[in-house]
Amino acid sequence: MPPKSETQPPSTAITTPSDPSTASVDPILLILRILPYSFLRPPRLRLKLPTLTLPSPMTVYALVLLTYFMVVSGIVYDVIVEPPGIGSTQDRLTGSIRPVVFLPGRVNGQYIIEGLSSGFMFVLGGIGIVLMDLALDRNRAKSVKVSYATAGISSVVLAYVMSMLFIRIKIPEADAVALRLSHVLVSCPTTRSKATFSPNS
Repeated sequence: MPPKSETQPPSTAITTPSDPSTASVDPILLILRILPYSFLRPPRLRLKLPTLTLPSPMTVYALVLLTYFMVVSGIVYDVIVEPPGIGSTQDRLTGSIRPVVFLPGRVNGQYIIEGLSSGFMFVLGGIGIVLMDLALDRNRAKSVKVSYATAGISSVVLAYVMSMLFIRIKIPEADAVALRLSHVLVSCPTTRSKATFSPNS
């Protein structure tokens, strides 16, 4: 066994850098480091990811119907132009002021109540078509199908009649224009035939 050498390697001292904040003797820095954490505790959060569920078909249908009602009622026009809710006119005979619901003579203008009334009639007609579609289901009872069909047809007829009435109130010349157009369409084949079989030709 070889003898141990008397000389030993010099030991390397491991020096760790001291934290300047702990070595500091500034009392304000020590208070700021110790005092807040003596009474403050971090909360124990138990966060859960939100679970998104798809809406029901009736909810989607209601949202679509509401959006359709707002669009056909002219909500964009009401927001931009800001028309009054209802108009007024002066009677020529008595001089009294009477309310006017429909803006006469202007197709591209409306009052707020006029737009809401027209939009409601459009929505009523759409609901009537949906009810008539539900009446065609074979799995329903006959009385239910008859009820759906009656309500759907009534809604569509009422919406059509009221919409045409609104157009006649808004544009009084609509009947005259439609009558002239019908006369022109009816008389076109006659004039062509007369021109074809004219003896002067």
